[in-house]
Amino acid sequence: MPGKIKRMIDEIVRQRTALNPMFAGMVKTKLLLKGIDPSRYDANSPDDAAVIQKVAAAGVEMHVVLK
Repeated sequence: MPGKIKRMIDEIVRQRTALNPMFAGMVKTKLLLKGIDPSRYDANSPDDAAVIQKVAAAGVEMHVVLK
């Protein structure tokens, strides 16, 4: 099902900015520094196992629980 990467990125941003949505840009920049460009993925992006693993690892490093 396409769009899993986008949903994972959105969940990381949502959990990390729960108290203050102004930090969304900072979280996206942190993902970019980890090699994940959030602007490249949308709901129609194909799922790539390597990218999914990279996003999951970034979530673990940021203490985010991904479903």
